[in-house]
Amino acid sequence: MSDETVDVLIIGSGHSGGMAAKMLTEKGISCLMLNAGPVADPHKDTEIKPTYALPFRGFKQPGILPHVFQSNEFNANTWVDEKENPYTHNPQQPYNWVRVRLFGGRSLFWSRQSFRLSDYEFKAKSHDGYGDDWPISLKDLGPYYARVEEIFRVTGHADGLPQYPDGNFIPDDSPWSGSMQRFVAAGKSMAIPVCKARSSQGVDGLASSVNLLLPDAVATGKLRAIPNVVVRELSVDKNTGLLNEVHFVDRLSRREMSVKARVVVLAAGTLESTRLLLNSKIANSSGVLGHYLIDQIYGAGISCSVPEARDGKGGPDLMGGSGIIPRFRNIDSKAKNFIRGYALNLYSNTHGMDPHHFAAYGEELQNKLDSYYGSGFSAGIMGEVLARYENHVSIDKNVVDAWDIPALRIQTSYTDNEFNMARDAVDTAVALAEAAGFEVLTKNYDPNPPGYSIHELGTCRMGDDPKTSVLNKWNQSHDIKNLFVVDGSSFVSAGWQNPTMTILALAMRSAGYLADQMRMGNL
Repeated sequence: MSDETVDVLIIGSGHSGGMAAKMLTEKGISCLMLNAGPVADPHKDTEIKPTYALPFRGFKQPGILPHVFQSNEFNANTWVDEKENPYTHNPQQPYNWVRVRLFGGRSLFWSRQSFRLSDYEFKAKSHDGYGDDWPISLKDLGPYYARVEEIFRVTGHADGLPQYPDGNFIPDDSPWSGSMQRFVAAGKSMAIPVCKARSSQGVDGLASSVNLLLPDAVATGKLRAIPNVVVRELSVDKNTGLLNEVHFVDRLSRREMSVKARVVVLAAGTLESTRLLLNSKIANSSGVLGHYLIDQIYGAGISCSVPEARDGKGGPDLMGGSGIIPRFRNIDSKAKNFIRGYALNLYSNTHGMDPHHFAAYGEELQNKLDSYYGSGFSAGIMGEVLARYENHVSIDKNVVDAWDIPALRIQTSYTDNEFNMARDAVDTAVALAEAAGFEVLTKNYDPNPPGYSIHELGTCRMGDDPKTSVLNKWNQSHDIKNLFVVDGSSFVSAGWQNPTMTILALAMRSAGYLADQMRMGNL
């Protein structure tokens, strides 16, 4: 392909790459998409086997996926093999990097929580003095959020809270179950909002790049896609300072290839995009590439029982449904020992309860499980992790992947701000549950290690100052004007929200700007 120059080369096929492809091709721009993994074939790649027929009886094979807590022997072919694709970290500072290299990436497994960031996130420094403001505001991104919400068919209820911005929703006016009504009432008594969550309905149960974005791009006739190729390096023309060639390797045959492109759109996911830029030794005149790794804290929370639902007395009128407490700390007043805020996901359950909730075993445990069946209620944190320069990624020169590409080393940890936030979230959840008349069975103050949220963000942040940021407000490299990075690596702050809607809106906005620049002859 070295004799051909494509208009736009897109690296990655997930939500951000799919949105870029859709927007650019619909404006008449030809695109070539590279993806590191295969196209998933449900008939070929799935096979039903009984547990006893599997070598490890359904448990994951040791050493293959040590950091993927969702993995087991039934779904091991879904995730990136960490022996082929290693990364490193300090054993005392673990990091869980969950990767999918199927066509469509992690968009195939998105939980579909669909939130906008508010100006408490976009302009966080202006609010509390810490860190940096984004170079854009909610007003700038609002029209793109609205278009994304329409494509992804987001359901929600308008609540009128500035920290929980309303959107272009399919109205969710469904009634609360009895247990949720009691929790809502407890929230009102403590001036804590309990709201309906916002969620993408998608189409046929899927809200991914492969069914909502890429088909539109393919229909234009302007998109070509190559699966199973791993990008090794981006090359810059020394005379022009522009990207001129992309080098990649066939995942299966190990054949080395390259392609020339007028513009490169990097959408490989936060850490893969940053790894590629670091390995290419480009776009880092600021020195901040790889720094300010952020995500959200998960894991801290409580499990409860609704006494009236025990012994089979629950039913759909009392149990079932979900909700969310959006951020309420550090809005009009300051919390005593942490800045920023958290949300709590709420679930009223109709299924069995986990045995570890009970200090019993044998017949006593079984009797407890039978009695408490269908009475569960839980609350779990989604909390903002502060952007800190020292939380960073770099290239580990001593470790390479299966294609001899140097691996990433991740160095990050939580601080007292995150731990104090988690403690406040659990104490608040306990107070609300007890006010609602629930029995609190377990409470966990310790968040999971970094990476468990699968919301890695930052490391290629945007900003107005080229000395302190990698990208401008259009997701365009300050150093190389024909390089755009449209995934979560551009985030300046994490917020408490699932970042997918923001990633999609940023990719849509960036692609529109890119198309205009190409039309005007600036790229």
